[in-house]
Amino acid sequence: MISTTLLRSGSLRVVDRRCEALPSDAPFVEMHGDFSLSYVRRGTFGYRCRGAAFELVAGSILVGYPGDEYVCTHDHARGDGDECLSFHMTPALVEAIGDRPEVWRRGCVPPLPELMVLGELAQAAAEGRTDVGLDEIGMALASRFVDIAAGRSTARSEAHARDRGRAVEAARWLDAHATEAIDLTSAARAVGLSPFHFLRVFANVLGVTPHQYLVRARLRRAARLLADDSRSITDVAFDVGFGDLSNFVRTFHRATGVSPGSFRRAARGDRKILQERLTARCLG
Repeated sequence: MISTTLLRSGSLRVVDRRCEALPSDAPFVEMHGDFSLSYVRRGTFGYRCRGAAFELVAGSILVGYPGDEYVCTHDHARGDGDECLSFHMTPALVEAIGDRPEVWRRGCVPPLPELMVLGELAQAAAEGRTDVGLDEIGMALASRFVDIAAGRSTARSEAHARDRGRAVEAARWLDAHATEAIDLTSAARAVGLSPFHFLRVFANVLGVTPHQYLVRARLRRAARLLADDSRSITDVAFDVGFGDLSNFVRTFHRATGVSPGSFRRAARGDRKILQERLTARCLG
């Protein structure tokens, strides 16, 4: 088993797991240390826990409960291994999402469209292909899992005046600190909410997640610097808060349809670039 931690915050840890076990390999007893949801993105394996047996395929979710012993089997493996994206949550986060202990002891969830799309979105976030935060998707996945397992419907609720004020305050805080290294936990702490409730309130009131807002605040600053400043694109990327140049270039292009260099040339009078973008938009 190869495990790589992709994210570690106060209440959530995300781990990429790749297993290359074969049918001939002897299974062994393991133990869940946390509440967890492991999205199977590739391969198949068996799971035995509390006397129940499950077969997981791509799109399934393995549900972990702290202290439970389990065994993974690979009787039907084809030698190409299996891969999971695992979300490990603290008891406090699980309680904030909805304290339903029984749903966390069900062993696994079969491939369900509502959960699979979130699992694939999480994988896209892990690979830097979306501007939604990996921690945000993890909380959304856990929340939707609890709703489905508990038989609850999900309807958007009208935000109270206090929540609206908190969301606006949070947006101002994110804008003021956009150039710094910010995670969901620190942003939630700034407005006195748990990470899960902060995410829910912010998205409900403003229509975007905190991470999306943060990325867009950085892009707004970047566009201003690219248009008005002579510093290098690398310096712009780091100055506005991006951790590396490739992530900045990819994110900027995804948001605007042009590279940072092309945007700078357009801002300096290269009308051809703007004309090409207008033509593409009209033809599309």
